[in-house]
Order: sequence, then C-alpha cells, then structure tokens
Amino acid sequence: MNKQQENAMETRRITVLSAGLGVPSSSRLLADQLAASAERQLRAAGYDVKIDTVELRDLAVDIANNFVTGYAAPRLAEVIDGVDDSDAIIAVSPVFSASYSGLFKSFIDVLDPKSLDGKAVLLGATGGTDRHQMVLDYAMRPLFTYLRTRIAATGVFAGPQDWGNTDDGGSPLSARVDRAAGELVQLLSGPQPNRKPEALESLPFEQLLAGISAGR
Repeated sequence: MNKQQENAMETRRITVLSAGLGVPSSSRLLADQLAASAERQLRAAGYDVKIDTVELRDLAVDIANNFVTGYAAPRLAEVIDGVDDSDAIIAVSPVFSASYSGLFKSFIDVLDPKSLDGKAVLLGATGGTDRHQMVLDYAMRPLFTYLRTRIAATGVFAGPQDWGNTDDGGSPLSARVDRAAGELVQLLSGPQPNRKPEALESLPFEQLLAGISAGR
C-alpha cells in the first residue's frame, strides 16, 4: 500500500473562520480561496477533506450574549465544538485600526484556549491598503502563537488591487494563496498532535447479538 492509499483512509477537518461584515465580504472571498486551494492539495495528497465555513457576523449576538451570561447558544456551541474537533483553522479577518476585528477577537475569546493547542492554522487578512498587511505578523500571528498553534509560515493579505487583477507588479493573489495552502497541507500531513479519535460507530443491538452468536 502506497502513501497516497494510506492517506485516503484519513480525513482532515478544517474550520474556516471569516470575520467579514459585508455581504459579500472580501474576507469571505479570501477565506473561500484559501479553503479551496487547501482542499484541492489535500485531496491530491490522498486525504479526504471536510470543511466547515463559519461567518462570524451571523454569531455576533450569540458571542456578545456569551460574555454576559457565560452560556453559548446552540449554534455558537456547535461552532465551538467544530473548532475543537478540527485539525486545522483557516482564519481571515478584516483590518480595523491596524489589528484584527473586535468580532474576530471576541470569538477567539469564547473558545477554550486549550482547544487550539497544536492545531494547524492558516492566517489571512483583508484591508483597504497594503499598509495593513503588517497585521498578519504583528497582531494575528502573536495571538495564535500565544494559543500554541502551528502556524503556516505564509499569511495572505488581500487588498483592493488583488481582486480581478493578475498583473499588479507583485505576486498574484492566486499564487500566494496556493503557497500558503500548501504550507497548511504540510502541517496536516502525518500524525496530528492532540487529535481526537474518530467516534466509534454504535451498532444496533440486533447486529451485536448476531455477531456474538456467529462467534460461538
């Protein structure tokens, strides 16, 4: 059995967090591109892939209520559990005041910090000028380093010039996306630290009884 056949038996679970506020938002557009590239490269490496994309703006009220009540509403609790069960996070935030958005940070704050320990993370950010790209290294990367995640070396910033323009004098957005996603795939290759075991399938009692009888 070759390596690709071995990988095909495994699933990599990725939660995509988009903190964009508009509909549609550039943050969601970038998040979708990063997720699509990661999925394509993971499947090429022989893995099955499960991706859950979360628009944090849809959880804004639940996140705020969680701070006040200490209780996560059902949808928020479902997303928190999904992050906990994921092998990797793709996190994309718009830039506000030279940092990630308050909504993005508030969601991170409602997570159990230990739930991110050892997870692979790919960072992305969007803003109105290239001057904002420093947020990746001076705000987002320190946050996820503090949370003890494994961060892809390349973060992706997308500004207005990146949408619909493949000749801006720099590296096209698609090339940066593929490079960063490839680094995430490398982090997801092989055994994953702190990975929860797959849930065991519960068989009906009749099947269990039939199996016992057949083994006599």
